[in-house]
Amino acid sequence: MRVLVSDNLGESGIQMLREEEGIDVDVKTDLTHEELKSIIGSYDGLIIRSATKVSEDLLDAGKRLKVVGRAGIGLDNVDIPAATKRGIVVMNTPGGNVITTAEHAIGMLLALSRNVPEGTASLKAGRWDKKKLQGREIFNKTLGVIGFGKIGSIVADRGRGLKMQVIVHDPFVTPEQIEKAGFESVSLKELYGRSDYITVHVPRLKETEGLLNKDTFEQMKDGVMIINCARGGIVDENDLYDALQSGKVAGAALDVFENEPPGICPLIEDERLICTPHLGASTQEAQTKVAVDVAGQVIDYLKYGTILNAVNVPSVTGDLLNKLKPLLILANQIGSLQAQLIHGPLKEVSVEYAGDFKGLDLSPVSIAALRGLLAPVVKDDVNFVNARTVAKERGIKVNETTSDDSEEYINLITVRVMTSEVTNTVSGTLFGKNKIRIVKINNFRLELIPEGHLALIYNLDKPGAIGSFATLLGRNHINIDQMQVGQEGTGKMSIIFLKTNIPLSEGVIDQLLDLPLIISVTPLVFEPY
Repeated sequence: MRVLVSDNLGESGIQMLREEEGIDVDVKTDLTHEELKSIIGSYDGLIIRSATKVSEDLLDAGKRLKVVGRAGIGLDNVDIPAATKRGIVVMNTPGGNVITTAEHAIGMLLALSRNVPEGTASLKAGRWDKKKLQGREIFNKTLGVIGFGKIGSIVADRGRGLKMQVIVHDPFVTPEQIEKAGFESVSLKELYGRSDYITVHVPRLKETEGLLNKDTFEQMKDGVMIINCARGGIVDENDLYDALQSGKVAGAALDVFENEPPGICPLIEDERLICTPHLGASTQEAQTKVAVDVAGQVIDYLKYGTILNAVNVPSVTGDLLNKLKPLLILANQIGSLQAQLIHGPLKEVSVEYAGDFKGLDLSPVSIAALRGLLAPVVKDDVNFVNARTVAKERGIKVNETTSDDSEEYINLITVRVMTSEVTNTVSGTLFGKNKIRIVKINNFRLELIPEGHLALIYNLDKPGAIGSFATLLGRNHINIDQMQVGQEGTGKMSIIFLKTNIPLSEGVIDQLLDLPLIISVTPLVFEPY
């Protein structure tokens, strides 16, 4: 078996690969994309960090490729659907650098408070700017932590150790779970208004892009300090610059940027900003751990078929995987749909199986449902190995039940989700061997293929409703590819799923909501599994 390491990897991991019998390893970093494409066809495994872009055309060229291993967490540089389509396992190492990243955030907070970089620069320049660089104590100051996952929870704990008053916001973690850990759970608005320091620890999602922006800066205390060691783009860099210029934000510390490297720009040149070149995970200990972890995972898969920390397949044997695959896809898409329909922190998830499942071990299917549900929230931190653990860490209770009776279907998977605000139920089944369908959402019956760009429309069940939005979509040059209509039991309201040739823009959604018979419009996206 041949393995290519295309990015800089800790020597301990490379040594493991070299010493493993039956594994030949080549280390070729700094290849261009075309150079990598020209040689990838002769390798069974590829180990990367963040520099290599594993695109669809690269995967096409990797005719022998069986596994891509990422030494680290983030997988923004890997086309996971394309890899899954080709049967290539994608693995990461989600636990290897959480402490390192959390410590970096605390280090940035301290350096920002005491003007450490400016003091160093002034002395090296022959100046003694003691009066100019007066700092501030962090004792008893309020630290607002946005995101209470693995890294955010460690930052909160370290802040508490420094005798700061720590408040936490995470819309996907129950207040009870945050309070159980000894912290105060607050709304985002309250966090903005009370915090002397705000540190961000959320993945970059559509919902979190530009989370800190002009409007939110205006809600903060005068003189607040901002720390971002999570992902670039969560803080709007132009708005941050304006807030620094106005004095609303007294200082900021960034380890990540929307474009990396960011180059020279007004924000980088602002003396109130301290910054590092994405060093959050860059310690000797962390890089050794992720290098050893990814090397071991790739070896185990190539030699023994053992799957660990895969983001696109569960840890099961190949034979069982083939039998379960349609059910895994169905469960993942049900979970994904639930994630887009619910509101509020998750409290409980029930996965119910009814009908004939031919004696199969369905535990991987439950994990697929959990992964689909949690992935939009924690992104790369969740996979088929740790989905249950992630749920437990967030205080989510998980139940599974089975029954032989599925009424009108041969088999039926139902995922019931309870949050602090709603309880939502979605059921799905297989038509034939592998035709996936969503057949029930709460009291609505329908037949939905969960793929591509869709929109969920609730409307009053009156004549003219469908005609009104169909006409509007036509005026906006949007074609309806498919439409599924269901009705609630009372007959007062309809639920409509539209599949359109292009996604609905925010402007089109606003126009739909202005129609008198339309109650709500929710755009939905199902990524290829």
